[in-house]
Amino acid sequence: MSLPIISLAQMRQWESATWATGQSEVEIIQRVGLAVAQRSRQMTRPNDLILLLAGKGHNGDDVRAAEEHLTDRRVVLLNVKSPAACLPQLETELGNNPALIVDGLMGTGLNRPLDEDWHAFITRLNGAHPTILAVDVPSGLDAETGESMGAVVVATITLAVGVPKPGLLRPSAALFVGRLEVTTDVGLIPCPYTAELNWTLPEDFRGFPPARPVTSHKGSYGHLAIIAGSVGFHGAAVLAARGAQRAQPGLLTVFTHELAYYPVAAQLQSAMVNVWSPTTLFPAEFSALLIGPGLAAPDLPEELRIATRKLWRDSLLPIIVDASALDWLPLDQVSRNGIRIITPHPGEAARLMKTTSAHVQENRPHAVREISKLFGNCWVVLKGYQTLIGRSTNELFVNSSGNPHLAQGGSGDLLAGFIAGLLAQPGLAEDVGRTLRYAVWQHGAAADTLSARQRNWTVEDLANELGNVS
Repeated sequence: MSLPIISLAQMRQWESATWATGQSEVEIIQRVGLAVAQRSRQMTRPNDLILLLAGKGHNGDDVRAAEEHLTDRRVVLLNVKSPAACLPQLETELGNNPALIVDGLMGTGLNRPLDEDWHAFITRLNGAHPTILAVDVPSGLDAETGESMGAVVVATITLAVGVPKPGLLRPSAALFVGRLEVTTDVGLIPCPYTAELNWTLPEDFRGFPPARPVTSHKGSYGHLAIIAGSVGFHGAAVLAARGAQRAQPGLLTVFTHELAYYPVAAQLQSAMVNVWSPTTLFPAEFSALLIGPGLAAPDLPEELRIATRKLWRDSLLPIIVDASALDWLPLDQVSRNGIRIITPHPGEAARLMKTTSAHVQENRPHAVREISKLFGNCWVVLKGYQTLIGRSTNELFVNSSGNPHLAQGGSGDLLAGFIAGLLAQPGLAEDVGRTLRYAVWQHGAAADTLSARQRNWTVEDLANELGNVS
């Protein structure tokens, strides 16, 4: 199940409850050490040099416990009690170009600014631009607030223990945290707390989507309509359609601007392609509607904007709105029980809120809540680093997959199509939240799979990989 993002005080109470069951801190440290070693091995090759930096606290104990599990690597353990005294040895070891540095210098107990010696030590470490695995929290970061305590280790990956600490999700922490991962099997009892903000795990999607019955047919899986594409932006319609196809709805029809019809139709085989007109209707034969990808040409008919507003307000179909069409939405209430989803990136979210991207990024959960309220309690997929999924009430979910290589034109069109292709299927539309989370996680996990396999990849590669991760 997903993990609640809890406070440090709650984390300590959780640990105390674990000790009360008879589980010892030593046992927990040994299990964390094993997890750190396993992740270190995944990030390196046999005989690579790994530099372990261990401080005086429990994070240092975790790193020291990892050493015995790294027998097929060359390991140097540097116990840092005095940063000034250890700085010369750090210089020497950095000169040996370690393949990985494991940061266990400080943990969540840091509660005061670092002195000049620590500042010099961490600055020198960061200056070498090494690959760093931070244990639980990058050293020097306030794990509650996400603020720097004077100097912070810049991690490539942060491996949180048990649950992500709240400070790791703050915008101020992003450049230090790098990729955030969590090791959960460390011997703690089940977390006794719930929270507004939750971390998505791959295990959340075991058995989802459910297996298709052998007697099913294409009519069992809905008919998705996509309104997308205009002159100069026909590729977005094609990518949205391909994303939808990866979700495998029963049928798919793309409605596009007449001047974009031929380039769109020429690139799609199993999808039907029609020209959108003001008389186009979306009767009961359709089961969901996606509007927006590639609708950016300046000469689009005003009737398309009017039709989008009317459909959003009145249609009984699940409606997903993306890209340029986000700016056309009305502030009216929508049909009772109507499923509505929008997928803005921070810039688009800022336009919807009439504010700045920086303001959106300062408090992304608040932005999701406010945008949802503005547009009839719709579901919001706020894209970007640690994509957020939720609405104005109930839980919010942080996506755990994906990497910076998703920052390519067209990746959002694929995601919108994949979401719509899933929600066109009546069985999957019954649990909108889980389906949205699954779509976002699969999109990011596909990018992770590609990045693990090859250094460079394209959105077309992503289209082929989407939906394959299990």
